[in-house]
Amino acid sequence: MKFTRQYKFIAACFLSGMMLVASSCKKDFLNQVPDDRLSIDDVFKRQVTTEQYLANVYNQIRSETDWNTGTPWEGLSDEIDVTYNNYATYAMNLGNWDRNRGDYNYWTHYYKAIRSASFFLEHVDENKELTPELLQQFKGEARFLRAYFYFMLMRQYGPVVIMPEKTIAPDATIEEMSIPRSSYDDCVKYVAGEMDKALADVPEWQSNTRDYQRIKKAMILAYKSRLLLYAASPLFNGNTDYAEFLSKDGKQLISQQADVNKWSDAAAAAKAVIDMPYFELYKEMTNGKIDAMKSCKNVFLTDWNKEIIMARVSDMFSHDKNGSPYKVGGWSSWGPTQQVVDDFFMANGRSITDPLSGYVETGYSTAADAYTTANTYNMYVGREPRFYIAITYHGSKWLNAVAGAGGQPITVEMTNGGNSGKYSGANWSRTGYCMRKFAHPSSDLVQNRIAGRMEVHMRLGEIYLNYVEALNESDPTHPDILKYLNLIRERAGIPLYGDAALPAPTGQDAMRQAIRRERRIELAFESHRFFDTRRWKIAEQTDGGAFYGMNIEGKTNAEFFRRTLFETRTFDKKYYLWNIVQSELNRNKNLVENPGW
Repeated sequence: MKFTRQYKFIAACFLSGMMLVASSCKKDFLNQVPDDRLSIDDVFKRQVTTEQYLANVYNQIRSETDWNTGTPWEGLSDEIDVTYNNYATYAMNLGNWDRNRGDYNYWTHYYKAIRSASFFLEHVDENKELTPELLQQFKGEARFLRAYFYFMLMRQYGPVVIMPEKTIAPDATIEEMSIPRSSYDDCVKYVAGEMDKALADVPEWQSNTRDYQRIKKAMILAYKSRLLLYAASPLFNGNTDYAEFLSKDGKQLISQQADVNKWSDAAAAAKAVIDMPYFELYKEMTNGKIDAMKSCKNVFLTDWNKEIIMARVSDMFSHDKNGSPYKVGGWSSWGPTQQVVDDFFMANGRSITDPLSGYVETGYSTAADAYTTANTYNMYVGREPRFYIAITYHGSKWLNAVAGAGGQPITVEMTNGGNSGKYSGANWSRTGYCMRKFAHPSSDLVQNRIAGRMEVHMRLGEIYLNYVEALNESDPTHPDILKYLNLIRERAGIPLYGDAALPAPTGQDAMRQAIRRERRIELAFESHRFFDTRRWKIAEQTDGGAFYGMNIEGKTNAEFFRRTLFETRTFDKKYYLWNIVQSELNRNKNLVENPGW
């Protein structure tokens, strides 16, 4: 392969591929769109072209809003069914997944991004137009972006290849390109170290100019929290199932001895973010009290509120269209499973399996309450506010009056032949539910006018849950566990653990299950569940076997309201880590495939 001296910058419509900028943000370097073709030697001579190069490195951060063709995390988790069988997640859930299947394989994408960041770091000192302060900041941003790209690879593939600091020429021989995978622990050490170096070079948080696009210390610390949480988890910390997972020179790639200090490190990293003065759980008040419904819904609809640590600009088209009922202009095609429906708490903060919860499976309500109308199926009555934010069920009211009769929101009908149920076309949910968590009431789905807003990548609610999980594993009697877990529950409008009516979980294991349950609910549909079940090593129980919804063939309520099998999924042990396709293995003779593939 011969190295070309021409470099084509491609950053058109850059805002759609960047981290969040609030709509009021000023135009600055990340908004620039280059329109010329330059020699690579010219890129680092001028400030504007150097900025454009860095902008293109930022542009390699992937959006995760399109669960059909863009990212598979929700469609391959136990939270969501992607209705259409022509998308890859459908076949993959049924076990149609071999080592050469390339769907959603981001190995090449992220290594190209890593190369771009490294090339920038190699050459940015050549630019004499940059002030020392701006040069330092640019280096910090690029260094973190490179670490971020490595972490994105690690969460999908496990241990990866850490490339040399100096980029390898494109015409390098296969011997020069054949670098073995580092152990997962070494990958974590490298990525965490790069994040720490970047911390010294970037501002702590936003300036008065509302420069929301650029990497800040808070973002770096938040991603370090997630990195170390994953590293401490059973998949990567003392996983004896991977005893034979070795590099070609015999190096152990996954640690075989569990180390509790990894949990301590993860807890400390999360606490570092919590202790920053810039963030708080987003809350809206009504009559002097937390309005849980508005708070938990609008945290995703109020751009760059105080809970948001990192996000990106997005029109959220895919979420609004796929998650919304057919009757209001949506596609009804992202169906929450009965498993996730069942996991939401009751309003009294108890599980539906708790005899004291008051849960009733069958029959209909006789009166309206704060969230439901009379004659609602009892399965959906008396649930916690987050349930009504996240789930559209048969008989629920839509968010607004779009397509409603007489200026009123429609009643969603998921029965066969109902206004949003199964019909002769393709846009219907196989589970009898739709996902409404991120839906914006100002979107006109019939006209495809979508309310633009942020795509959240990191928020304080996750950091609280990272913290309590890591603390429970490293210091299970620490009072912060209950404190921060209860802060999540308080904002959600449900009773706190330890109140007179709801005893706190007793013992480390009971608290572990409570934390995992809270994480399941609070972070539902935010692309965490796929990785959580894998890092906890429970995906064989959660992601395989029978999957249920309501009976979508039913034309009447009596027929519809029956738990019905819609799919039997396959989860093979090798699915814990993604396959590396053969073409990548061919490029690197020292690259070993993940176990089982």
